[in-house]
Amino acid sequence: MDGLKNIKFFLVDDDPGVVEIISGYLKQENAVVDGTTLSIEAFEKIVAQKPDCVILDIMMPELDGLELCKQLRREPILKDLKIVFLSGKSYEFDRSRAFSFGADGYFLKPITDSAKFIDDLQHIIDDTPELRFWGVRGTLPVSGEDVLKYGGNTNCVSINFPRNNLFIFDAGTGIKLLSNHLMKTYQSSISAKIFISHPHWDHINALPFFTPLYIPGNEFEICGPSHGDITMRELISSQMDGVYFPIRIKEFAARVYFRNLKEQEFEIDQIKIKTMLLSHPGYCLGYRLEYKDKIICYVTDNELFPETSPYYNLDYFEKLSQFVNSADYLITDSTYTDEEYKSKINWGHSPVSQVIKLADHAKVKKLFLYHHDPDQTDQDIDDKHTIARDLLKELDSRTICIAPKERQHFVL
Repeated sequence: MDGLKNIKFFLVDDDPGVVEIISGYLKQENAVVDGTTLSIEAFEKIVAQKPDCVILDIMMPELDGLELCKQLRREPILKDLKIVFLSGKSYEFDRSRAFSFGADGYFLKPITDSAKFIDDLQHIIDDTPELRFWGVRGTLPVSGEDVLKYGGNTNCVSINFPRNNLFIFDAGTGIKLLSNHLMKTYQSSISAKIFISHPHWDHINALPFFTPLYIPGNEFEICGPSHGDITMRELISSQMDGVYFPIRIKEFAARVYFRNLKEQEFEIDQIKIKTMLLSHPGYCLGYRLEYKDKIICYVTDNELFPETSPYYNLDYFEKLSQFVNSADYLITDSTYTDEEYKSKINWGHSPVSQVIKLADHAKVKKLFLYHHDPDQTDQDIDDKHTIARDLLKELDSRTICIAPKERQHFVL
C-alpha cells in the first residue's frame, strides 16, 4: 500500500460535524480533502474536481446519496472514481442497495476506530483483497515446541475484499483465532460469508467457538455442500445438539442463514464464485473466486492419485486443472510427502509431487501448501516445502510455492 498521501477525496454530508471529523482523519494521512454539506451542489463540484474517492451519506435533503451515486456512475470521465458510503443505516438492505447503485464501500456512523477506518479505506482505494491464514493443518490440532513456526490449528482462511466483504473458508480450530481478531478490530456489526468445504470435524468443529455468532446485529451466511437429504443447517446444528456441545444452534444471537451448495456458479457483490466436487470421501467442494483481474482458489481436501495408481483419473485431473487454471493464488491440500503417501492411499489427501504437477500444468502463479498432516513438525513442513520448490525447478515452472504460517497475511 502507498498510503493516502495526495489522494483526492470529496465529502458529501449534510452534517458539518461529520465532514469536519472525516476531513481531519484524512488530512492526518496527507490526503487532499474538499467537501460540501449541500448534496444538490455536489455533482457539479465532483465532476469539476475529478477526485479519486467520494465519501457520502445516504439520507440527505434535496438529493439523497443513492441518487447522487447513480448520477456519478453515469459520467464516463468518472469511471475510475471510488464511491464510499458513510451512513447511520446499519440494515443489510441499505448496504446491499448501496452496492447495487455502484458503491465501492460502506461504513457505519459513527466512526469509532479511525485507524481501522483509514486501513479499510486504503484497501478500497488500492482495490486489494487481503488473505489471512488462521489454521494450516488438517485432521486435528497439535501443540508443542516443534510446531511453533507454522502453528497447530486446523483449517481456516479468510479473505477480506475491498467492499468490506469478508469471506471465511472452513471452521477448524483456526476460526477461534479469527474470532479473537474480529472481536478486537470491529467496533460495529460484523457480517461475513462462511464457506465450508465439507463437514469433517477438522473443518467445522470450532464453529461453535466463533464468538461473533452470539452477538445481536451481526450477520452470517454459512454455505457448503449438503449430504443427500442432510442440509447444511442440519450438518452444523447436529454437532451442537446438546450431546456433543452444551450450547445449541438456537443460541446464535446473530442473524444466521444457511445455503446448500453443489457444483454451480453464482455471484456476490461482483465476486464470481464457482464450485467443484473434489476427490475426497463424501461431498467436498473446492471454491474458485474471481474478483476483477484476480483468481483465488481454495481446494481442500483433495486426493490427486499418481499416474501409476489404479485410481488415477485423467479426466478428473484435467477438470481440476481447468478449475484452477491461471489462478493467481491456489490454496490446496498438500498433506503428504510422496514417501508418506504410500501408506495413506485412498485417505483423501494428496502427495506433494502431484500438487506440483497440477499447479504447473494449470499455470498457477502462487501455490500455498495447506492441510499439513498432524504428525509433521515444523522441520517436516520445511522439508516438504523444499521438495516442492525443487520439483518446480525441475519442471522449469514459473509457479511460486509458499508454505504459509498461522496468522500470516498476504495483500493480493
